[in-house]
Amino acid sequence: MGKKLYGVIGHPIGHTLSPFIHKRLLELSGIDGEYGVYDISPEELDEKFESVLSKLDGFNATIPHKQAVIHLLTEKDPTADIYGSVNTVAFSHAPDGTYTSKGYTTDGIGFENAVKNADIDFGKTVTIVGCGGVGRVFAHTCLSHGCSLNILECEAAIRGAKDFAEILNVKYGEGTVKTYLTRDFNGESDLLVNATPIGMFPNVDACAVSDDVISKAKAVFDAVYNPSETLLVKKAREKGIKAISGMTMLVYQAAAAQTIWNGSRFKAEDIEKLAEDCFKELEKR
Repeated sequence: MGKKLYGVIGHPIGHTLSPFIHKRLLELSGIDGEYGVYDISPEELDEKFESVLSKLDGFNATIPHKQAVIHLLTEKDPTADIYGSVNTVAFSHAPDGTYTSKGYTTDGIGFENAVKNADIDFGKTVTIVGCGGVGRVFAHTCLSHGCSLNILECEAAIRGAKDFAEILNVKYGEGTVKTYLTRDFNGESDLLVNATPIGMFPNVDACAVSDDVISKAKAVFDAVYNPSETLLVKKAREKGIKAISGMTMLVYQAAAAQTIWNGSRFKAEDIEKLAEDCFKELEKR
């Protein structure tokens, strides 16, 4: 069996950690494989899918391709339908040169595993700041655990949040999801989740919510992983609240992709060690 080939697509793709993470995961699995980076513009996606990507065993997709790639796929996993996006594609190649492709979303299981591995309970009420792609994944994941949900958004995006909440309330039960302007919310949360880029490097002095909202949370998850300790995470920890960044989620969703591609399974301690090493790798860049 030859070397397996994988990669990540995006535009711009920048200094992604995906090759660093997947190289380690392939080594842990004992698989002879390579993982590349493909900067593909939206205009090139259809052509590159056929001429380049279909020659791989699988690839990951990030912005702006998570929705755009769907129409090119032979098949979708139920996760792709639920979340309306794809971040992992697996190819099956036939001897005659034809292939099939299947799309998945591993962000949900990555988020779930990161929270559980930190001994954080979803609890009864989760508050999510942000209603973009990742926020919507988080929303479905939390609701699948039977939580009620508060979605916080800025004024420019609150209409979209309300529309999304209506869809969720039909699916999970009327009144399960409520929306608020972020500046107006001051409620309690069993888990407070930041699904926005607020606090991401270089804007490290920004915080997604007020100190009062943080104080009323039992646990905090910040999807941002650069810096390793965002202002939100720092403030929560100073208040004695358990708080984690998004790095472990990033590694867990990559591990889930490897499970799809190769059936690989990983120990929690290996994931934690890889997340720590990812922070060290970020510091070098």
